[in-house]
Amino acid sequence: MQLKLLNIFSGPLATHKLFPCLKEIFQRYDTIIVMSKSDFHTPSTPPPQLLLPLLQKTKSAYLLWYEYYQTLPKTHRHSLGQRIDSLFVEIIEALATASFLSRQDKLPYVRLAIRKVDTLKIFLMILWETKSLDNKKYIALSAKIDEIGKMVGGWHGQLQKQNSPR
Repeated sequence: MQLKLLNIFSGPLATHKLFPCLKEIFQRYDTIIVMSKSDFHTPSTPPPQLLLPLLQKTKSAYLLWYEYYQTLPKTHRHSLGQRIDSLFVEIIEALATASFLSRQDKLPYVRLAIRKVDTLKIFLMILWETKSLDNKKYIALSAKIDEIGKMVGGWHGQLQKQNSPR
């Protein structure tokens, strides 16, 4: 086998790509950005909290409710249990929407969340009174929902103060 093109030297063709041009040196095209490993999350540290504290508490209350929801009697799981589940989703939706709106536009969504939290408390009380939810579960869940209600009420009061004419 005979090699063709042996008389072409590859050295001069590749060397101009190895060295930066004056344009690259003065415009800093030769800078290399290095990311350090410490910027990434290690498995032992939890990810940063990206939600508002109120949304975080509502999410944890929902996760607790979801555990209880699966153990409800069938008569209530598909009626009152589904409605409570829907209320949790609507509360989370209203709070998430309010968190991204301007100060003037937040108030209706915060009021909606307050109404939904109050309705949720009543429905949970009905579940407890009908013995579909035992005392421990009712106390654990209602304590979280009471805290959520206080936080939403505080947010509502703060918004009313900020939006009122001076």
